[in-house]
Amino acid sequence: MSSDSFASSDQGVDADRGIGDDDNFTEAAVHGADDNSAEAAPSDDIDLTDDAGPRFGPNLTGGRLILVGTPIGNLGDASPRMREAIETADVIAAEDTRRFLSLAQRLNLTHTKRVISVFDHNEGHRAPELVDIIAAGETVVLLSDAGMPAVSDPGYRVVKACAEAGLPITSIPGPSAVLMALAVSGLPSDRFSFEGFLPRKSGQRKTLLTELKTEKRTMVFFESPHRIADAMDDFAEIIGVDRPMAISRELTKTYEETLRGTVGSLRDQAAGGLRGELTLVLAGATEVETAPEDHLGEVSALVDSGSRAKDAAGQVAKKFGLSKRDVYEAWLHRE
Repeated sequence: MSSDSFASSDQGVDADRGIGDDDNFTEAAVHGADDNSAEAAPSDDIDLTDDAGPRFGPNLTGGRLILVGTPIGNLGDASPRMREAIETADVIAAEDTRRFLSLAQRLNLTHTKRVISVFDHNEGHRAPELVDIIAAGETVVLLSDAGMPAVSDPGYRVVKACAEAGLPITSIPGPSAVLMALAVSGLPSDRFSFEGFLPRKSGQRKTLLTELKTEKRTMVFFESPHRIADAMDDFAEIIGVDRPMAISRELTKTYEETLRGTVGSLRDQAAGGLRGELTLVLAGATEVETAPEDHLGEVSALVDSGSRAKDAAGQVAKKFGLSKRDVYEAWLHRE
């Protein structure tokens, strides 16, 4: 599920202002797939044709899949190409058909009479169906609730199936919380990684952050408001309080804000809770020249506490990005 939601006007609407569901998609709805099971699945397919049968004919050429990026908050970001693709598609494959129809209504779009749902829990069996539709000459537009489909959203399995079938695939780019947060963070953007939603459980978060502690590229994460305080505690414990970081909330909406500082300073700000859709940007690890000999004290401390020398060397090597063999050899030949 995307980290973003549709706004209710060209100027964007903050999800925390208490506006009713008819006027705004709230954070709870947007993060539903992250927190809930299949019972919160999107609505069923919608077929507005006179008969419910398939609309494609015998033509075996000309079909294609188009991935369409949709606004992440401000409807003014809907591109002319996005509008044209929706209005001319034979089939719309939407993460949630109700949200798509609401978006189309807000943008005054006419669209295909066939709208089907493609979400996390049905994408596996939808993919072959869409392959057949495209192979029969139809154009399918695939879109998620907000942002780019297949990027931390449904779509990957459909793309994979179409690619394996040798069918044409293209994309109409649109707003991206990942790229926007990275661009405004003030952190290095020449090389970066997108890590998606942080794990919900603290233990799993800490495991992931430990793996990423020595990553030198800037990293981008999604997180929900009700877990941000605990997540920032884990960042501080594993990454350290001094690493530069930025947190963007409500991107493209009325109350858009980007907080910049360090893990420690942002942890303090998040302690009282942060509202809205959150995108976290963490600076990569600083490359510091270090030698195995610099860390023999830590190896000795681990050995004194009962660890085998090779195991202690391995722990220290992993922590500082060194060769286990080099650390162990240095410990064996220490003076």
